[in-house]
Amino acid sequence: MDKQLPVIAVLGGTGALGFGLVLRWALAGYPVVIGSRSLESAQDAAERARAILAERGVRAEVGGLTNAEAAAKGQLVAVTVPYAQQQAILSAVAPALAGKIVIDTTVPLMPPRVGTVQLPAGGSSAVAAQALLGDTVRLVSAFQNVAADKLQGLEPLDCDILVTGNDKEACTAVIELVRQAGMRGYYAGPLANAAAAEALTSVLITINRQFKCQAGIQITGIA
Repeated sequence: MDKQLPVIAVLGGTGALGFGLVLRWALAGYPVVIGSRSLESAQDAAERARAILAERGVRAEVGGLTNAEAAAKGQLVAVTVPYAQQQAILSAVAPALAGKIVIDTTVPLMPPRVGTVQLPAGGSSAVAAQALLGDTVRLVSAFQNVAADKLQGLEPLDCDILVTGNDKEACTAVIELVRQAGMRGYYAGPLANAAAAEALTSVLITINRQFKCQAGIQITGIA
């Protein structure tokens, strides 16, 4: 494994989406740290990830820590927690995030009407996260429209990822992480545009229920 690759911390990495990203980035050779509110849960998930990748002949570097410890250790940090927990977890780990690229995957789903778009005050959960963390954090929004089960399957994904943020260099870095995870990433404008990706998740949920599938998105017409 290339020791020059940055350590990626995945907060909420015991959940379905986070665990899928852990597997794909570890498979690509990145050292990954799973963060959780429970140290035991994080360590159990890390052991499970190592076992899954070992079956593919990959000796992965995956560890488990609390969310605060993972945020401090990660050079890049992905936040993959439910919307109801986003603000509390970000507040708790904020001191460890200054100067870092933070990938926010949060979708403001509000049960039981998860198939209905319900954007929060301020326009989007990503905009709210940036406001909470401040300008020293290079927040990028991504991965709202990919099925967690498909991520964990580790098969090639014919799925495109919308990447938004106010720091274009940080967005370019995240687009590379999307590629390393086996998908195509496209810069889709400033962080305010994250509202479109967040809203689209409810649209996809409605389609998935109708056709009993796991729909994603594709960007067409690009040569």
